[in-house]
Amino acid sequence: MEKEIPDILTTLGHPHRIAVFRLLMRRYPDRVPAGELAAALDIKPSTMSTYLSALHRADLVTQYRAGTSRLYAIDMTTVQRMFDYLFVDCCRNRPDLCLSLSQGPTPMSDKKYNVLFICTGNSARSIFAETLLRDLAGDRFTVYSAGTRPQSELNPFAVQVLKDKGHDTSALRAKNVAEFSGPDAPDLDFVFTVCNQAANEECPAWEGQPISGHWGMEDPVKVTGTDAEKSLAFQQAYGALRRRIEAFTALPVESLDRIALQSAVDDIGRAGTETTA
Repeated sequence: MEKEIPDILTTLGHPHRIAVFRLLMRRYPDRVPAGELAAALDIKPSTMSTYLSALHRADLVTQYRAGTSRLYAIDMTTVQRMFDYLFVDCCRNRPDLCLSLSQGPTPMSDKKYNVLFICTGNSARSIFAETLLRDLAGDRFTVYSAGTRPQSELNPFAVQVLKDKGHDTSALRAKNVAEFSGPDAPDLDFVFTVCNQAANEECPAWEGQPISGHWGMEDPVKVTGTDAEKSLAFQQAYGALRRRIEAFTALPVESLDRIALQSAVDDIGRAGTETTA
């Protein structure tokens, strides 16, 4: 790795290439089409191809084919080796400078955890996730949801699905993600994005470094057709999120260290993508 580091850092030294890298890190473990990356960062497709090729040559991203499309994802093996070199090997003679980064895995504490689900509109998917975790996990978690550009009202199809499933919707409301940053905001332990658009956007740098996961899924709000077809899309979104929430609540959070817990959260997101694909 020592011989590779200069090339990797040179690749990441370009402002647009590191922007692509940061976006793919937020979307991990997703495989993202090059066109979606270009649109999210407002970069010409031909230029994006050049940036992705450079990241691929440095083994920072992996490339997949899906028909005629190319999909890209972070190569986490290379990224972890890079961080190990920078924050462990390079700091071995100055642990006082790097302690917070190199102190190694520690178990999560035995407490009630704060969880935030983020979507764009906070009208359906994140509302589903908030309600499901609150109702399925008992008093283990304090659960919130928010939107990067929240709607003024919850989607009526989403509310109806929750009511049909026996959930209490009286306290639910759309909220802006800004409510969860600043001195009066709760200390978050987990932050999940449940839509790709929200993951593509820059969210605040969360205090306390909560464990983050991307559980992106199709937006039922975009489904057209009859009311029955729209209702079915919302029910399917509810079911997909319920499977992920059930897997999350089954994790022995108190006994897992942060590295193992982050890996488990990523696995849930990956499995959910494969299930709904």
